[in-house]
Amino acid sequence: MDTVLSAGKKLREIREQIGLTLRDVEIASTALAEVRGIEEFMINPSRLSDIETKGVVPSIYRLYVLSVIYRTDFTQLLKLYGVDLGATAADFTICRPAKTHRLEIVTDSGSVQVPVKLDPGFDLRSTTNLGRMIQDWGVVPLQYLHELSKQKYTYAYIGIEDRTMYPLILPGSFVQVDEERSRVEESRWRSEFERPIYFVETREGYVCCWCAVRKGEIILQSHPLSPVPPRILKHPHEAEIIGQVIGLAMRLGEWSPPREPERQPSSELTVSEPKEVRRR
Repeated sequence: MDTVLSAGKKLREIREQIGLTLRDVEIASTALAEVRGIEEFMINPSRLSDIETKGVVPSIYRLYVLSVIYRTDFTQLLKLYGVDLGATAADFTICRPAKTHRLEIVTDSGSVQVPVKLDPGFDLRSTTNLGRMIQDWGVVPLQYLHELSKQKYTYAYIGIEDRTMYPLILPGSFVQVDEERSRVEESRWRSEFERPIYFVETREGYVCCWCAVRKGEIILQSHPLSPVPPRILKHPHEAEIIGQVIGLAMRLGEWSPPREPERQPSSELTVSEPKEVRRR
């Protein structure tokens, strides 16, 4: 309740700083509601007064209107009420979906801290504690992050029940996919680590796997140690390659295979037949 009251007080301070009255807000919100055709945008003086002084939480419509009228970032107003969109990635841990899926989080505003200076002794060839090699962090507006990359990437989460590429890729991992590499490479691979892994969309959902294309069909091949059998689908009608997996974030020691159901002892007495011994 203290957070809500302090948020209302802050909204009042913002309104007074730009010289608007309760009536001014009503007139502006009514005009916006008429232009957009959304009646919920309207904020009458009594309702705004309750929001500012009595701890009434504004709806998403009214909070958006206030952000427009007050010339304030909508995400900053959300933060006043304890909703921090910058913590979305950290909050992922509260829910672990079973199926592999594409991450659909788009943020057009705000800023993020990224490493802008690394220690000169940083060597890509050696395993390194990256946190100790970062000398300086800088704030970059999120709308400019698209300019930092010349290629189109998407990111995916491997569901905790998806063991298609186990043990090469553990369930619960995050993968980076290059959408410009959507054509299956045909070659002879010396090891499983050299063979490209692809992110594929099927009618049942998404899957990360090895692929082979032949005569209008695509083979979705799982790891030899995986319990998931290979599948053959029509290409591209039943399966479309989104891109090639080029990056992987995988935590070790936190995932364990599902327990096999315990077999209940039979109440009936069974007699096993003697096994035939094959003579050499």
